[in-house]
Amino acid sequence: MTTDPGNDAPVRVSFRDVRVEFPTAHGPMRVLDGVSLDIRQGEFVSVIGPSGCGKTTLMNILGGFVQPSAGQVLLDGRPVQGPGPDRGVIFQEYGVFPWLTVRRNIAFGLNLSGNKVPRQEQQAIVERYMGLMGLKDFADHYPKHLSGGMRQRLALARAYAVRPQFLLMDEPFGALDAQTRSAMQDLLLEVLQTENKTVMLITHSVEEAIYLSSRIVVVTARPARIRTVIDVPFGYPRAEDVHEDPRFAQLRAQIRELVMQEYAAQARQAVRLSD
Repeated sequence: MTTDPGNDAPVRVSFRDVRVEFPTAHGPMRVLDGVSLDIRQGEFVSVIGPSGCGKTTLMNILGGFVQPSAGQVLLDGRPVQGPGPDRGVIFQEYGVFPWLTVRRNIAFGLNLSGNKVPRQEQQAIVERYMGLMGLKDFADHYPKHLSGGMRQRLALARAYAVRPQFLLMDEPFGALDAQTRSAMQDLLLEVLQTENKTVMLITHSVEEAIYLSSRIVVVTARPARIRTVIDVPFGYPRAEDVHEDPRFAQLRAQIRELVMQEYAAQARQAVRLSD
């Protein structure tokens, strides 16, 4: 990841007036409405907003799992048509195969047709990511023998092994305790320094968004629209002492206020629908 992508970095992803509607028994439900956003090479963009507002749908469109009802999502100028090896996706539920060892989980994607590499190179890649994620001592263990934090490190290693250009993360640390979550955030930043990825993170944690991101996108209650985009004033690499910077506290208060306003709007919507 670059220290500061800046406005000169090329735009890799472009959401253009994206709208998504899902059919329900009571008619179409609009989840996204008029979302436009550019993500540049090397950026770490976090999306934050109320639960159920459409954040994950936004990520799933870029991942190729959901098609917009209107508008476009462009990847390097071409419409996203479906999933691809250039986008690695990490979910909160770890996303590892319980019947495969750590070593074989990481190697799994390297045996698929789109990512297949020679066995010697495959072994080198697996060893590299086991080392980066601190998993070498557990190479032949199954996921059931790993802690939650280690399973999430395994999910990261498996996603990285296929060398995606983009990392799409949906609450990847949400199920972890506070100490493990903090350690995973530091590990992610450390690995990104050498991997030069572009990242889109969905999170409910204001602190996590500020600590990790170069930009934060605050979205409204459903249907999700972009309320504001905030530039994070800290460069990379980052360390824990950034939490003590007065600007961190100011930004945290600002974003929390915006998110709580959208939760209040969501509650008003629920009351109107129940009348």
